Amino acid sequence: MSGADKRFVSPDDVETQMFDWGTIKWLSEPRVTNAKQITAGLVILEPGKGHTRHNHPGVEEILYVVSGTGVQMVEDAEGHPMRKTVTTGDLVQIPADVYHETINTGWEPMRILAVYSPPGPEAFLRALPDCRIIPAGEIPRR
Repeated sequence: MSGADKRFVSPDDVETQMFDWGTIKWLSEPRVTNAKQITAGLVILEPGKGHTRHNHPGVEEILYVVSGTGVQMVEDAEGHPMRKTVTTGDLVQIPADVYHETINTGWEPMRILAVYSPPGPEAFLRALPDCRIIPAGEIPRR
């Protein structure tokens, strides 16, 4: 898919990144929409699983909980973990370089809209050894 003129994107238009903790579909990233300053994707965390402690050097992140319930950890300025239960409709702002994690504590998949600025972490995730890429249009199966 050429991203040069892509303005409308359907989940079927993009690959799926599969991990043991869930899946991600990057609906806007440089290779999909030619975005220069922002990336956005739908993250689905399986029940009892999550994206454990990590950070994004030089990249801010916003997480918007579309559905489900979990525990969000974001470290404060001194590096102490702050944990809060998050649920449908909650937003979490994560400054660049700050360590954080999201764990699904509910019984159903947790859906989160993740936004990065600038782009970059989505390419890093794609390159991880535990990332399985499912081509656009194919249904991911565990």
